[in-house]
Amino acid sequence: MKIPVKPTFSFADLRQVLINLLLMTIGGVICALAVNGVIIPHDFAAGAITGLAVISNELFPPLDIGLIYFLINVPLFLGAYMAVGRRFFIYSLAGTVIFSLALALVKVDLAVENDILAAMFAGILMGLGAGVTLRSQGSAGGADILSVMLMKRFSIPLGTTLLALNVVVLSLAAVVFSLDSALYTLIQIYVAAKLVNLVVTGLSQRKAVMIISKHWPEINREILRDLRRGTTVIPARGGYSGSEENMLYAVVNFREIGELKAMIRNIDPDAFVVVTDTMEVMNYRIGNQPHW
Repeated sequence: MKIPVKPTFSFADLRQVLINLLLMTIGGVICALAVNGVIIPHDFAAGAITGLAVISNELFPPLDIGLIYFLINVPLFLGAYMAVGRRFFIYSLAGTVIFSLALALVKVDLAVENDILAAMFAGILMGLGAGVTLRSQGSAGGADILSVMLMKRFSIPLGTTLLALNVVVLSLAAVVFSLDSALYTLIQIYVAAKLVNLVVTGLSQRKAVMIISKHWPEINREILRDLRRGTTVIPARGGYSGSEENMLYAVVNFREIGELKAMIRNIDPDAFVVVTDTMEVMNYRIGNQPHW
């Protein structure tokens, strides 16, 4: 009797691959629109590796900007393979090819006249495009690879790394273009960094909640039953009264925080509640860490 062999690549796997490629294509096209439609016409530099490609294209016009971007990325892929994993490496390679092709093919002048508005618009497009790409299981290469590695190892937000890497680009932009161009680029980079954080983690923000109440058993029961979120009961002692207390600790998503606060007020209006933001949460049910 032959034992049926389980297929190694299922329809669900194919669907996920297609979704990832679609996200990277959409993100790459949006970023290419920002570069070719706003950044280059206004003599801005872009952020990080894209900025280096734009500056290199200004210094050596015969070289295509897409080719320059691809060549700069080649040394970074070894780091992606070793630090993040083979899947991220493969998808990032695909994302880099897609973005390089988009840079070479998508050439539309978006005709924004005002430089400040152009810088803000370019930042919105770059941040949105990079964020959409990073919502996949890969990246568009360049600084995104380093950003993901630092986030995986040290929990440094993606936008923070991108912002820090741009100091060199801004300095080069001031020399190659002008100081005004560098300052406009700074606006674009800042807006892009904020949009990246918002698109990748902001929309799935988790809230940590600490609750101290004499009615903690009822509150705990409501959280478990209605919100279907896990809780932790932490023994505590009042600093002034010295009395024994129990503190509830729970993590909920952004949409559930209003319902949780209303629930607590109904049970104990005098409850002491602290709600804090989280950078990232790792868990199969409530986690919000991107699956690179």
